[in-house]
Amino acid sequence: MKDEAITPGQVVELSGAVKRLTAPNPGVMTGPGTNTYLVGSEVLALIDPGPDSAPHLKAMLETVGKRLKWILCTHTHRDHSPAARALKAETGAELLGFGTVPDDGRQDREFAPDRALRDGDVLDGGAFRLRAVHTPGHASNHLCYLLEQQRMLFTGDHVMQGSTVVISPPDGDMIAYLQSLERLLSLDLAALAPGHGHVIEKPHDEVRRLIAHRLKRERKVLDAFVAKNPATLDDLLPLVYDDVSPRIHPVARRSLHAHLIKLSRDGRVAEENERWRMT
Repeated sequence: MKDEAITPGQVVELSGAVKRLTAPNPGVMTGPGTNTYLVGSEVLALIDPGPDSAPHLKAMLETVGKRLKWILCTHTHRDHSPAARALKAETGAELLGFGTVPDDGRQDREFAPDRALRDGDVLDGGAFRLRAVHTPGHASNHLCYLLEQQRMLFTGDHVMQGSTVVISPPDGDMIAYLQSLERLLSLDLAALAPGHGHVIEKPHDEVRRLIAHRLKRERKVLDAFVAKNPATLDDLLPLVYDDVSPRIHPVARRSLHAHLIKLSRDGRVAEENERWRMT
């Protein structure tokens, strides 16, 4: 599979059945931008319409023409689902997603699917079949979509190429995230098509790497208590994330919080008055 350079607005053919179109929203959290995927030929499904962007909407409309049947969202973070409303209005395509939108201040609260999908639901496009795989962790309403014929999994923000995913409590959940990663190891996969970055062609190797990375970070959290116990989040942050640029620390702080919540549920740390201690 040839995966060309990512340029916003450019349609890249990843296979005979899959094309990628990237939104013009590059950044620290989005990498080169949010990937929109087009699946099919005569009948199309579009995965993750992306942010509310007039240039991206125009590019999507020019690409799908009158063939769009389904608009699928992996989750409702604001770089993935807001463009769905305008795209649906222009095409009449059916809007699909998990359905429930968490109220944590980081969501597209206007997302209202025509039909809610659940784990295992299948969309049959004749020449292709897409199966929904519920993967909570990064977001409680996160769905991946498996293109069964090609064994390609569209991962949204469950797996990103080139960086790790931020887990932001209260909706983000580290225990659920690790369990969802483990679940991918049981699937017959040939490639991952992430919401940000290039196609990943050794999917199980990448998933194992991510699990190992998270567990290594968890070990660093526990080790940090040797230097300071009890400690606040801000005490622990430079110790646990001493290997990343300080400009990333405000984002890393969220994942640190998620690690601490997991360790609390595991019975290894406890929190009182915003101070954490080993038990």
